[in-house]
Parts: sequence; C-alpha cells; structure tokens
Amino acid sequence: MLASKSFDAAFPSSLKPRNVLPSGNADYTIHIEPCTVEIGPGVTIKTLAYNGQVPGPLLRLREGVPATIDVTNASESPDLVHWHGLAIDSLNDGAMEEGSPMIAAGKTQRYAFTPKPSGTRWYHTHATAYDDLSKGTYTGQFGFLLIDGREQPARYDQEINLAIHHWGPSFVPMVETMRDQSSNMPLTTGSDVGYKYATIQGHMLGAGEPIRVKRGQRVLMRLLNASATENVVLALPGHTFKVVAMDGNPVPNPKTVEVLSLAVAERVDAIVEMNSPGVWVLGSVLSKEREMGLGIVVEYAGKGGAPVWRDPEPIDWDYTQFANAAAPSVKPDETFVLTFRDNGPKHGAKFDTWTINNKSWPDVDPLIVQPGKRYRLVFRNGSGDQHPIHLHRHTFEVARIGKKQFSGLMKDVINVMPLETVEVDFIANNPGDTLMHCHQQLHMDYGFMQLIKYSS
Repeated sequence: MLASKSFDAAFPSSLKPRNVLPSGNADYTIHIEPCTVEIGPGVTIKTLAYNGQVPGPLLRLREGVPATIDVTNASESPDLVHWHGLAIDSLNDGAMEEGSPMIAAGKTQRYAFTPKPSGTRWYHTHATAYDDLSKGTYTGQFGFLLIDGREQPARYDQEINLAIHHWGPSFVPMVETMRDQSSNMPLTTGSDVGYKYATIQGHMLGAGEPIRVKRGQRVLMRLLNASATENVVLALPGHTFKVVAMDGNPVPNPKTVEVLSLAVAERVDAIVEMNSPGVWVLGSVLSKEREMGLGIVVEYAGKGGAPVWRDPEPIDWDYTQFANAAAPSVKPDETFVLTFRDNGPKHGAKFDTWTINNKSWPDVDPLIVQPGKRYRLVFRNGSGDQHPIHLHRHTFEVARIGKKQFSGLMKDVINVMPLETVEVDFIANNPGDTLMHCHQQLHMDYGFMQLIKYSS
C-alpha cells in the first residue's frame, strides 16, 4: 500500500500556458458529436458524446509528460472540455470563466498541457445548460482521464472503470418527487431535475456485459459519479470496498466499508476482494434507482443464475474515517468564510438562484490570493441541499467537518451536507484565474460560482 502524499507534493508548482502549441499529430483526438446510444433493451438516448460513445474514450497519460489533445466540435453549439482534477494553466483548464476559449461549432481546439498530479481524473463539458436539459453535463460528454505516476494506488489483479450517469432529465417539483428518488434529500422548494434512467458504463442494470471476476482476485474499481445533479450511494452485497484513493489522491487511512457515497464529480478508488462466489448486483442502495438502471452485474467464473441484491445496513457517510485524526499541522495564512444559500426563483425562472455571501455569479466578488500562501475556505451551507464543491486547478486538504478536525485527506470535490460547515485548505501555487463552484449543473448555472484571482 502506498503512503499518502505529503501536503506540498500534492500541490505541483504553476504550469504556464504555451505561447506556441506543438505541431504534428495530437496524442488524442476527440469529437464532440451528436449520437444515439442504446442504454437498455429498447431504450435509446439521443445526446452529445465524445467520439460517438458513452463514456468517452479512456485517456491515459503519464504524469509530467507533455500531452496534446485535439477537440473538434461537431455539434451545433459552442462547447469546451474541462480536464477535471489537473493542476494546469487557466487557458487549457477548460472553463470559460477562467478565460479558456469556447470551441465554435465546426472548429478544432488543441489543448496542450503537462498532466499533474497522477491519479483518477476525468474530463467533461463545462458548458452552461440553464433550462436546456440537452446540454452541459446532462449529456454524455464525460470520460475517464487516468494519469499514471511512478506508484500504483494498491496491488491488484484487474482494474475496472465505472462511470455513473443519469438520463432522461425533466423538471420536477423538488420536495414532492425528489425525496423518494434522490440521494440528495433536498429540503427546499421550487423545481429541480428528475430522471427516467441511470447507467453504469453506459448501460442500465442487466443490459451490458457483466463484470467478470474469479475467486481470489483483487479488483481495483475506479468509480466516477458523472451525473449532472444526482449524488449516489452504492453497495455490492457479499463484498466490501477498501477505499485507497479519493478524487485520485491516496488516502492516509485506507478503510474497508460496505457502502460508498459519491457526490456529483467525486471519484473513489477501491479494492474489492472477490471472495464471495456468485452473481451479484453492484448498484444503488435505493430500489427506485436500481429500477431506473443504476447497477451492474458482477459475475464469478463458473457461476450463473439471477443476480442477487441484498440491502446493506444504513450508514452515514463519514469522510473523516479515511483521514488522519490530528488537525493540520500548518495554519492557514488567511481564511475566507463563504455562506451558500438559495434565494428562490427569480424573474420567472423555474429554478432557485444560488448565492455566495448573498451574491450570485457573475456578481460575486473574487477572492484575492497571493502566490505561495496557504488559504482556508470555510464552506457554510445555509441551505437544505447538498453541495459538491469543486475547486479548479488545485487540490485541497479537508481540515474540518462540523466539529471534527482532521488532516491528510486531499480532494478536489467535497460534498457539503445541508446546514453543515466544512473547512478546506489550499496552497496558492498555480497562478491564474481559478473557478470554484457547486458541481451540480443546476446550481452552477444559476449563480453558484466564484473566481479566485492571484494578486500580482
């Protein structure tokens, strides 16, 4: 098992944008294009995807080795690709709020960067959708981006990548419908987004090929929640997950659990020891979500029959179990307190407007930081929704949840529960405009974003 990275090692130095892009063929070529995918028997989805497949092609790069990726936009609307979890420059990061260029319909953009840090990253559209549920992360524009380093997260016999997504979005009353169907458990009023279907690796439960394993194998499962708005809770009856990395970063305290919780955009690397022969369902702990398709069959060699599901014991997900018990040894140089609230539907909109310290994007004041200093962000959730908060171009150390202090847990997304306070630290060592936002598409589109700017 790998030791966790030190705090400084997890934050690589600034990567400068290239003035002249490399010539010649790119390492990868991606087309944003309309396609029709069959996610289940007789269930087809018309969407936008990468290279006509869902998930998009697996991209595998070497840490520290310069890479080029050509992206051609064969859709009808401007779009762009965000390389989630990488410490790259603002120009190549893929967020227009940071200055990344949009790719016009019919045009090609070359992204050129040196991938850091190693681990399970991913790539996805960063386009806004507002009330058009055929755009943004409601589409099939997502894929795994694996950055190979010198070390592996753990010893394993087989690796499997599993991306979760929800399909068939529509507007629904938040309280009346979503309490029964969602792991988000919203408490606010207004409209939200509900779904007809859910998939793992582009197929509904039972529709795609099963995960084929042998007794005694150690399987590394990389799980990604690529949903636009839905948090998920997963289990595999008869088995446990040894969590070795979160958001691609090794955890300081690998822990074995029966249930995994993944907020929107989170990743978990877990070792599953195959010691319970049979045919099982790896899927959502919510029966309605499994009926929507959120699951995949795990089949041992030589075993047959109907896949088995058993409800796990209810749990409260606890990030702190994967961290060091001590508080961070280094104190922040400055603290920013950020309070999130919903402000109700505005100007006839169907959705709530979201505020940070009572202001909504683009009218939110930027946070000003100085290179090399350590900053604490205090996330105060004054709403009844969960918020998976993502910080671009940096990794942060989670320092406190509620009254619990701890250290060593490095992430780029943290799920802040209703009425909860979470504190994270990051080092300002990657100059350039940096976006911070709730990764739920609906919240981000309706005001839940803020820029961090470096002082000169």
